[in-house]
Amino acid sequence: MQTINRCPWSISDPIYMDYHDLEWGVPVHDDVKQFEFLVLESAQAGLSWLTILKRREGYRRLYESFDPEQVARFDDARIQRMLLDTGIIRNKKKIESSINNARRFLEIRDQYESFCNYIWGFNDGKQVINHYKKLSDLPVTTPLSDAISRDMKKRGFQFLGSTIIYAHLQATGLVNDHLVNCFRYSECTER
Repeated sequence: MQTINRCPWSISDPIYMDYHDLEWGVPVHDDVKQFEFLVLESAQAGLSWLTILKRREGYRRLYESFDPEQVARFDDARIQRMLLDTGIIRNKKKIESSINNARRFLEIRDQYESFCNYIWGFNDGKQVINHYKKLSDLPVTTPLSDAISRDMKKRGFQFLGSTIIYAHLQATGLVNDHLVNCFRYSECTER
């Protein structure tokens, strides 16, 4: 029986394994998916990614399938209802920041025609393909994540520091950080 090589972080839980095998590192050129990951990544601040993945359906339900136009219109009454729902992380500041971020997201989309044009534009539309052999080689921030985070903060985004942005770049395939011996490495390399 042949063993499949995966990034070691993904083998501790079936949810992680599915996420790794199907999504993590796949280049995303869809604004709704980009917004979904921004919401989820900002909610993850200070928590494990597994905690967020286990609540993903709750986020999908409460965030109107991650439609940034609808989220941008959420009001105080909506926030109060969300704070009562155990399907998400019930942190008022994170919820409020996600609504603020939806508004900033729409401003970028209006300026650049799409959020994807904006975020992929930081690297001239090209995926960063790393060649790491072990998890300890992976950085938590890079000059690219620093630049994007700095620009997004200037635009009024919240809960999106360089570490969270780097995780976002990995998740959405702007950066391919699958280890070179992982079966997904070549599959997620955008040519």
